[in-house]
Amino acid sequence: MRISRMIQAVEAHAEGEPGRVITGGMPHLKGATVFEKMQDMARNHDDIRLQMLREPRGNPGLCCNAVVPPCHPEADMGFIIFEQTEYPPMSGSNTICTVTVLLETGILPMVEPVTELTLEAPAGLIRVRAECEDGKVKRVEFLNVPAFAMHLDAPVEVPGLGTVQVDVAWGGMFFVLANADSLGLSLEADNGKEIVRISEAIRHATVEQLPVVHPENPDITGPTITNLWGAPVAPGTDGRGAITISTGPYDPNRPQEASGILDRSPCGTGTCAKMAVLHARGLLGGGDSYVNAGPLGTTFTGRITEETRVGPYPAIIPTLSGQGWIYGTSNWTLDPSDPFPQGYTVSDMW
Repeated sequence: MRISRMIQAVEAHAEGEPGRVITGGMPHLKGATVFEKMQDMARNHDDIRLQMLREPRGNPGLCCNAVVPPCHPEADMGFIIFEQTEYPPMSGSNTICTVTVLLETGILPMVEPVTELTLEAPAGLIRVRAECEDGKVKRVEFLNVPAFAMHLDAPVEVPGLGTVQVDVAWGGMFFVLANADSLGLSLEADNGKEIVRISEAIRHATVEQLPVVHPENPDITGPTITNLWGAPVAPGTDGRGAITISTGPYDPNRPQEASGILDRSPCGTGTCAKMAVLHARGLLGGGDSYVNAGPLGTTFTGRITEETRVGPYPAIIPTLSGQGWIYGTSNWTLDPSDPFPQGYTVSDMW
């Protein structure tokens, strides 16, 4: 067997969303921060992202994380998140997967009943509190980066839908949010294809009509992801969301063929973005919690720890909590004669 690359990974999911964690085989990445290391990977090693996420090693719904040495002196470990079309600065489900893998495999020491650690994400330092029992991470709670709303009830002209009122908010990624109930759209999991089609149409129109730039990092732009939300249906929850992750370019002339996939989890950064919108409207304040349900009925819980500002925008500092599970380990290899060194996509499922 001829091998030109071998990558070791642990397979995990957080409340249903798969988040592969690469623990070995990564090249040395250059940069004085994990954000700069992420940029180096995007410029010079993007083939790894494609190999891991595309077929035959990946699938449309898969996310991936690369464990890297931290740059900040307070961080215990760094990690870089990559998805089908971008490198998100932050992700809740991926943070939970990464923490679960780091502690349950012994890469970082587990302390029971609570392990406290700090991760360096591209978005900044993430303070983590993990509840542990008998070698298992039972729950991960982390202090997210500040979340804030940039646009509220902004009209966007969407082909096929007309004028849609949207919010644009940052929760670690830039989301465009819209009320699915007002669109007459069911958020049930079996309506996934229609949710994706409408979500991608709204996102594409919003990028054109309401582009945003992070006030503290001009290299972060958006919105890159859609959050359609609705009223709660399950007891003990405050709302539900359907987050669409793009899996390919959007063709406005063929909107019915939009390529995307639902986040199987409630989406951590999406929950924080939704909380920032509610805070901006005066519907959530300091100390308030928000339990968000995803397509599978699993939940993430967000809580506002304090209020702050990011540039000119009122903001919140939220915590987000949920659970992750390891379901396998893997060694991924590349044969130098493989005709698909960067994987492939086929339109029957992408």
